[in-house]
Amino acid sequence: MTFLAPKPPLLILFCALSLCLSYVMAFSAGDTQILLRVKAQLDDPKGKLNDWVPGSGRSPCNWTGITCEPNNFSIVSINMSDFGVHGAFPVRLCLIRTLQSLSLSNNYINGTLSTQSLTPCSHLHVLELDLNILVGQLPDFSPEFTELRVLNLEGNNFTGDIPASFGRFPQLQVLKLSGNLFTGPFPPSLTNLSELIHLSLADNPTMKPSVLPAEIGNLTKLEWLYLSLTGLTGHIPDSIGNLVSLKNLDLSQNSLSGKIPESIGSLRSVQQIELFLNQLSGELPESIANLTSLQNLDLSQNGLTGKLSAGIAGIHFVSLHLNDNLLDGSVPEILASSPDMLNLHLFNNSFSGSLPENLGRNSALQDLDVSTNKFTGQLPQYLCSGKNLSSLVTFGNQFSGNLPQTLSECQSLSYVRLEQNELSGEVPDKFWGLPLLADLRIHNNRLNGSVSSSISAANGLVALTISGNSFSGELPPQICKLSELEELDVSGNHFSGEVPSCITELKKLQKLRMQQNMFTGEIPSHVSSWTQLTELNLSKNQLSGSIPPALGDLPVLNYLDLSDNFLTGEIPVDLAKLKLGQFNLSDNKLYGKIPAGLDYEPFASGLMGNPGLCSSNMKPVHPCQRRKSPTVVLAIILSICVLLLVGSVLWYLKIRAQAFGGKPKRLYSVTSFQRVGFSGDDVLASLTNENLIATGGSGHVYRVKLKSGQILAVKKLWGGSSKEPESEAVFRSEVETLGRIRHGNIVKLVFCCSGEDCRILAYEYIENGSLGDVLHGEKLGPLVDWPARFSVALGSAHGLAYLHHDCVPAIVHRDVKSNNILLDKEWTPRVADFGLAKTLERDVAAGHSSMSRVAGSYGYIAPEYAYTLKVTEKSDVYSFGVVLLELITGKRPNDLSFGENKDIVKWVTEAALSSPFSSDGDGEHDEGCGVDLGQIVDPRMNPSTSDFEEIGKVLSVALLCTSAFPINRPSMRRVVELLKDQKPSGQK
Repeated sequence: MTFLAPKPPLLILFCALSLCLSYVMAFSAGDTQILLRVKAQLDDPKGKLNDWVPGSGRSPCNWTGITCEPNNFSIVSINMSDFGVHGAFPVRLCLIRTLQSLSLSNNYINGTLSTQSLTPCSHLHVLELDLNILVGQLPDFSPEFTELRVLNLEGNNFTGDIPASFGRFPQLQVLKLSGNLFTGPFPPSLTNLSELIHLSLADNPTMKPSVLPAEIGNLTKLEWLYLSLTGLTGHIPDSIGNLVSLKNLDLSQNSLSGKIPESIGSLRSVQQIELFLNQLSGELPESIANLTSLQNLDLSQNGLTGKLSAGIAGIHFVSLHLNDNLLDGSVPEILASSPDMLNLHLFNNSFSGSLPENLGRNSALQDLDVSTNKFTGQLPQYLCSGKNLSSLVTFGNQFSGNLPQTLSECQSLSYVRLEQNELSGEVPDKFWGLPLLADLRIHNNRLNGSVSSSISAANGLVALTISGNSFSGELPPQICKLSELEELDVSGNHFSGEVPSCITELKKLQKLRMQQNMFTGEIPSHVSSWTQLTELNLSKNQLSGSIPPALGDLPVLNYLDLSDNFLTGEIPVDLAKLKLGQFNLSDNKLYGKIPAGLDYEPFASGLMGNPGLCSSNMKPVHPCQRRKSPTVVLAIILSICVLLLVGSVLWYLKIRAQAFGGKPKRLYSVTSFQRVGFSGDDVLASLTNENLIATGGSGHVYRVKLKSGQILAVKKLWGGSSKEPESEAVFRSEVETLGRIRHGNIVKLVFCCSGEDCRILAYEYIENGSLGDVLHGEKLGPLVDWPARFSVALGSAHGLAYLHHDCVPAIVHRDVKSNNILLDKEWTPRVADFGLAKTLERDVAAGHSSMSRVAGSYGYIAPEYAYTLKVTEKSDVYSFGVVLLELITGKRPNDLSFGENKDIVKWVTEAALSSPFSSDGDGEHDEGCGVDLGQIVDPRMNPSTSDFEEIGKVLSVALLCTSAFPINRPSMRRVVELLKDQKPSGQK
């Protein structure tokens, strides 16, 4: 057999291919080792890197997150976004020389970035490290970074200045630095990035005030400019008009002043302009009318004057927000011609005349708010023509005439506020029963007629206020079908007949106002289900009969006004158990001795006009006779004898039952979550009045000391599992939540007991009570010092961060407040009371991402929660921010010193906006967003100069947490890091 030698060219080609393949395989083997070392370096709790293992036939190109070039199998992209990995920045990955894109977004990458650690990454095209927990100053990027196109460092904790080297990337197209803690000014060097398409530096509230440089106009390829909340001052430069490629311009939430430049009309490609919450003045530039691509315009919360021209109104807006300015004049009819209009906000201006007649006729209008203007005439009849209108707000105007009949067919309406106008006539029957209504406020108009029985169809109503009108007739019993109702106000009308007895079935009712009507009959007596009622006003009616003693058992009632009726009988002793802020029983026909708990001067004005009452203490009321008549004495003796006889019989029957039947069968089950040396019977026997320490909306709380010496806090919920389904939900939420979590800053559930007639939760006893009781009480203990308060803040943040980020599924507490943060004997905080807690994953899977009612406590509820009812972690973040403000100021969230309609967030925010950066020029109080801390810090504290600095920084964190916009609030994980950075000097 003869073999032919291969021709020389084929031999050369064969050798070359062999060498290349060997090179690729060798190079691939080296890359594999790099990846395996990175895997060993990182903590991977989700197991996302489990398939990163060596072996024959297991090329890294098939590993999770790895993308290779298809021809030579070299690694070109590594995407580990959302892997949940922990650890330092894995710089080894940059040793893969073929790598072009590295994305580590939304992980727990920590530590700092140094210039040296980033140097091996100079060949990258894309570097994404957003949504991690990196700290320290940004690194200087070396000149070798000539290939970088995308740099994303958003959502970290970077501080200090943005280095000038960030303006030297010759090919950079996307730069995202939002959501950090920079303290320097806006860097002018960024205007050198001539290839830039996207620049995002928003949500950096700690940045030093600075002007937007005129050179920003050099970035002519820019399509997205996002500089919200970056400390910008001065005027918007005219050069902004040079950004002819711009599609999104957001300079909101800064301190920009002066007029909006006419050059803004040159942004022919712009689709969205956000300039809200600045200090802009002057008239709307007419050049805006040139922006034919503009869809969303938000110029709200400025000082703009003048009129809305027909040219601007004629743009086909999707949303137009001009609210909170000084605009006047009429609204051009052409505004109604836009086929895309969904949202129109014109509130808090001085607009006058009628609304455009065809408003809503040509588009699927969804949200209309024109409140607090000077509008007149009738409401447009086409508002709901698109069958999409969900929010209709027109209060504080002079609208007149009847409600449009078309609104009674608007099935999409959920939020309606038409109060404080001059509307008249009867409300259409179908309007009362719109199925999605959650909030209906039509008070202070001239409406008449009756409330239709069709109201039962609006079974999702949370608030119904129709006061200050001329409604008449009886209140229909169908109103009792509104099981979600929390606020009912029918005061100041001409209602007659009896108060429907079924009104006590409204278990979620918090405020009931029925004063100034002509109601007759007796006050409903079966009120035990009103466990959430805080205000009851039945004054100025024609009610008769006695005051139900059961009112005294309502756990959170603090406003009671039954004055100016025909009530008779004695004042029930039970009313003395209430903690009342407002109390008025005056001008009735009550008689007898005033109960001891109410027989004090502060209650005197609320008891006048009852000639039959007598007192042992109050001078304005005539004194009671001390001598008892023989008849009374005889009655007392007979009563005692009867009680003794009945007691003896019951004791005999009990002994007899035990003798013949043994011990009664235990009709409950016990579940232990800790090692316990006691039984359920041991605890049940101790639930006596002597051990009662608190009463809340869900039940009684007892302090139980066991034979072993162990002390428990035992909560006995109202009713049994078959009697109180809502209380049962609280019980299950506490058990499901606390039964599976362990954390040093979360209260421990020891055991639970459940039966037909009782449900009991036993916790570790926390010696020092709640933060709210201590902070707002007379004895502060260690909390007289700032470091102790800071320790409480940080510990509580750790507990909430654990719920949000370490529990699977994540848990939202939904009732974060100072009274639900307990302090143990070492003053360590423990987050408690999980009766409203929700697990996000389970609720979303079940389609329950929004709640049917507002959960939480007034003063702590995030503003968007009351409208959207959506459950998110950002709701807890807002509530925690309120707790931080409590720790700083020592005031309650709704302290009366703030004034009407103002809470602690608004009070502190106004102080931040109005105060100079220093109170006395010595720099002592000049931290915390420019607030004079001397005016808001709790006077019971005596902070040092360094304390003032740290308080100011924590105040900045609190203001971040209580931002009106959920997207601007940090996660609890970030809050912990922010607080750690502000840790008082000398504290561990």
